[in-house]
Amino acid sequence: MAEIELLTLSIGLGLAASLLYGELFGLAAGGMVVPGYIALYMDRPVDIGLTLLAALLTFGFLKGVSQIAIVYGRRRTALTILVGYIVGLGMGMWLDSPIGPFAEGAIIGFIIPGLIAIWYQRQGVLETTLSLVTAAIIVRMFLVVVIGDVSI
Repeated sequence: MAEIELLTLSIGLGLAASLLYGELFGLAAGGMVVPGYIALYMDRPVDIGLTLLAALLTFGFLKGVSQIAIVYGRRRTALTILVGYIVGLGMGMWLDSPIGPFAEGAIIGFIIPGLIAIWYQRQGVLETTLSLVTAAIIVRMFLVVVIGDVSI
């Protein structure tokens, strides 16, 4: 199966898993498309960890900004995604540098850290992380059963 088809299927399954997870448990899985992306990277735990770290740094930055400025609604969402993008970009440049800590490791996607950070703000870090990982595992298991080898 071609990579684009695998990505498309994974995102679609992630959307379904996010919707179902929200309806069953009342928790968001870190954004509608995030479980699909994370499911594709389950064989690369360093990438998932770095992405969650970028989301956590974004969350912390926005929490600090919220202490000195009024940030809510659409502005907060846009700012969170923008900061997540910048944090992910900065971490990616650091990881690619000679002083980077990992020989291989990358942030997943451009807006994924920001989307996760939005839900960190709304429902909490632990709840979001556990919901995201659970939904991503469900998507990954479905992909493995249907497709077999799910390597990107």
